[in-house]
Order: sequence, then structure tokens, then C-alpha cells
Amino acid sequence: MSKIIRVNLTKKEVKLEDVSKEYDGLGGRGFTSAVVAAEVNPLCHPLGEENKLVIAPGLLGGTNCPNSGRVSFGAKSPLTGGIKESNVGGTLGVRLAKLQIAGIIIEGKAKDGESYVLLVNKDGATLKPSNELKNELVYNAVEKLRAKYGEKVAIACIGPAGEAKMAAANISVTDIDGVPTRQAGRGGLGAVMGSKGIKAIVVDGTDAPGVNIKDKDSFNKAAKVFADTLKKDSISGEGLPLYGTAILINILNEAGALPTKNFSSGRFEEANNISGETMREIILKRKGNPTHPCSPGCIIDCSNVYKLEDGTEITGGFEYESIWALGANCGIGDLDIVARLNRLCDDIGLDTIEMGDTIGVAMEAGIISFGDGEGAINLLKEAEKGSPLGKIVGSGCTCLGKVYGIERVPQVKGQGMPAYDPRATKGTGVTYATSPMGADHTAGYVIAMEIAGCGGKVDPLDPKGKADLSKAFQVATAATDCTGLCLFVAFATLTNERANPAVVDMLNAMYGLKLTGDDVTKLGKKVLQTERDFNKRVGFTKAHDRLPLFMTKEKLPPHNTVFDVSNEDLDSVHED
Repeated sequence: MSKIIRVNLTKKEVKLEDVSKEYDGLGGRGFTSAVVAAEVNPLCHPLGEENKLVIAPGLLGGTNCPNSGRVSFGAKSPLTGGIKESNVGGTLGVRLAKLQIAGIIIEGKAKDGESYVLLVNKDGATLKPSNELKNELVYNAVEKLRAKYGEKVAIACIGPAGEAKMAAANISVTDIDGVPTRQAGRGGLGAVMGSKGIKAIVVDGTDAPGVNIKDKDSFNKAAKVFADTLKKDSISGEGLPLYGTAILINILNEAGALPTKNFSSGRFEEANNISGETMREIILKRKGNPTHPCSPGCIIDCSNVYKLEDGTEITGGFEYESIWALGANCGIGDLDIVARLNRLCDDIGLDTIEMGDTIGVAMEAGIISFGDGEGAINLLKEAEKGSPLGKIVGSGCTCLGKVYGIERVPQVKGQGMPAYDPRATKGTGVTYATSPMGADHTAGYVIAMEIAGCGGKVDPLDPKGKADLSKAFQVATAATDCTGLCLFVAFATLTNERANPAVVDMLNAMYGLKLTGDDVTKLGKKVLQTERDFNKRVGFTKAHDRLPLFMTKEKLPPHNTVFDVSNEDLDSVHED
């Protein structure tokens, strides 16, 4: 990939640049974090002119490597105040890679009230005024953009929450059907996009030159091996295609680690009502689609199309994290209500995980009651309206907890926790505490060993050794995020000895390199060091690498355990 598109909204200027030596050979998270660390003032306001939104496909993007189509978004986060990367499937990453675009850097800031679409195609990029799309819900905006620019374009779009610069705003990306079901959800990067005055990025891949592969035969051979390992794995090849990621609802509930009613229990009495098994039955009965790829080249197929009882397609990509956040964590056991909440989040442009945590805290504050689905819908509609309460909701669980004086707020570095209670999955808790990203399960998916037993089963309740385990996963994940590969390839790479070498072989064949597995590990370490250094310059210290105090004191049923990984162990994760 040979070009960078640099867009300055203050000057209304768009340039094509060669990839500098500093960024050469980087992709995905490696690219976004390197640019943010080098070009963004760590002390700037996340919604100010000095922050930059960076977008980059992975190193294997645009190829026939299975599940390599993810694209990374990066910036200084309005939610955490630190560096942030959030990656997503869909079609955007593949289109950019095939246009040989290594990254897009959006800087400056449009005047208040201005709104633009960035149109990218084989000839470069242009800014198009888009006042007609202001405050449009995401699904409506995408429909209008496809009508204008064609049904085959890839689109990244923000909703009213992003335009209002709410700190939990996400960026939606269209899937293979052109529907905005994929979300770069974490860290409030939709607010950064809104602060620049960009409503959407439209990528037209017509007559794209495609990616250059130096040794196609070797690449294809390795890609075939990698695909075989994904297909033969019992999770990526069987469980996820059958039940989607929601297969984890019953598994985590049985393990006593499914955060319920604002992290007050590890078990939800209505878990089966919102499980992957129940979801599949409903989807088949209503003639939806239970097995669906989210991006070109995906062979895991854990996405889906979910319909309401009247046949209305309400949402796609109905996933474990969203179902848990808007279901169990809010005490809501009705899958249709959870689906309506999911669609509202996607339409308004809010992260489902952050909203599940926020509504859970709102329920604890007594604004509405646990289990009140219609009340939860009304809270999200307040965010859509931009009312004072809605702006608090759209700013995330930490903000709402402060406003209402709630002590039990499940967050790290200001970002709400995902769907694994750290008291019952302690390696995951170490990742939440120590990741540069704030509470983020994707930053080090220790759950693969703690719950799924991939690569060896470990006791999720035992604090011993979890710092080292999380460290290894964080390094491996940072490297994986550079390639554009989906997180769920980890099930195969942990259990099949042919999987990791196949990834290294593809990188070598594509770029004419002689990398080893150790070199890829070094890449992951370098990315983490870059991110940690940025956060240090922001002012983060070891004191920020901690879980909320209540989780070290309040026992979690049914195992009645607290988070008891020592501070010394937490500090050891990033010592070298």
C-alpha cells in the first residue's frame, strides 16, 4: 500500500502523500497508533483541532487471506483521554486496501455547523458538503449515501451522537449487504469524527488496482492452510457459525462470569432467553439469517440478520457483547427488546457496550428499574434528542455515575467494562486494568483460555500467573490488530500449530520479507510501547492501571470472589 490521504478540515485541503519511512510497513492498529503518537499533542483536547482521526486497513487487507478485512480507527479518546484504537469488520478496510491506501489522516476542524462527506476513489479523495445529512440517523444516512454514490460503495458514518460529540459515540461501517451493522464502538471515536465535521466517509472501489503480492503462489498456499485451520477449529468452524458470538451467553452464565444487573452477580436467571441457542431458534422461525459473514472473505460467519415478530429486519451483527450489555447487565431478558435497544444504539451512533454499562448505572441510580426495557429505550431516545439527560447518557457510564453520585461504576480509565466480570475471569481483569485502551476485552482476549480452554485451560478464579498470561495476550493481540485479522482467529492460532506460521508466511509472501514468529511478537510489543508512551505523556501513571475499588471488596456471586490480582502483578505487565 503506497499512499496516505491527508485531509485538513480547517483548510478544506485534501492531499495524497507517499508513505513516509516512519510509517512504512505498518498497518491497522500499528499505523493508527504510530500516527497518533507522532502527530497528536498528548495534552490536546480530544475534540479540538489538534486531535487527528486516523483510519488504516490491515497489512493483509484486500487479499484472499480469510478474515483479514478489518479496518482500524485511531485517535486520542474523548472517553479515556488516552490513545485509542477501535477496529471493525465490514467492507471499508477491503476497499481501502484494494485502492492501495495505507491510511487516511483527518486533521483540523470544520467551522461549527459545517458537515462533509469524504469521497474516496481511484482518483484520490474530495470533500463534499453534506448539510442535508445533518442529524440523520445512521441507517437513513447510509441509505441516502448509497442512493447517491452507488450500492457497491463502502461507508463509514456517524449518527446524531457523533455530531453532538458525545463521548460514547461510535463509527458505523457497512457490511457486505451495504447495511451499517458493524461498529467501531469503543472510545468515542465517533465524537472525534463529528468534531472534525465529517458525517461520513464513502469509498468507491470501482477500478481499484488491487493489492500487490510479491509471491502469489506462496501467499495462496499459506492462505489455504490458514483457512483450513479456521474451518477445522471447533469454535471458529462450528460453534460461532451455528450460534453466533451469543453462544457465550450460556457459557459465561454457567461459569458465573456473566455480569448481571450492573455487575452485581455473575449469573442471570433469564440468560437462556437471550442466549445464542434461543436467538438461532427465533431467527429460523422468523426466516432471518443465523449465519452471515460480516466482511468480504470472512469464513467464520458469526454475524446474523435478526427480525422482529412482524418480519421487520431490526438489526444485524447481533452479538454477544451487545446482547449481554443491553440484556443481562440491565436485567432485561426479552431478546426482542434487546434487539430494539441494539438498533437504537446503532442508529443514534452509540457504543452498545458503553450504553449497557451506562443504563446499568442509571438503573442503580434509580432513574429506571432493572428489567425496565421500555425505560431503557426512552433513555436512548433522550440521547437521540440531545436533552440534558440524553447528553449525560451519551457521555458514558463514568459521566453518569459522577452526575448521580454512584460508586459502583464498572470502568477503567473512564471506559465501561465488557461482558466478562473480572472477579470471575481474573486474567481478563488484568487486561481491563493494564491495557492502554481502558477496559477492553479485545485488547487481550484471555477469555480464550480462561473459559474456552484454547491452548490449555486455566482456572479463571485463580489470580496466580494471570499478569503474565494477559501480557502475552496483549502483545499477540496488538500484532494481530496490525494485520487486519479478526479476533476470533485466535481460537485456531492457539490450538493449531499450523495457523500462526501460515500468517507469518502470508506476510512474508506479500511483502517479500523474512519475518519469524519472534519478529511478529516484537511488532506487538512495539505497538504497546508506543501506546503506553503516549498515555504517559498524557499523564497516566500506574494508578490508572487499576480496577474500581468495589471490585476488590465486593464478592461476586455465585463464586463469592473478589478481584485479588496484586498491584505488583498488575505493574509487572508492562515493565519491559
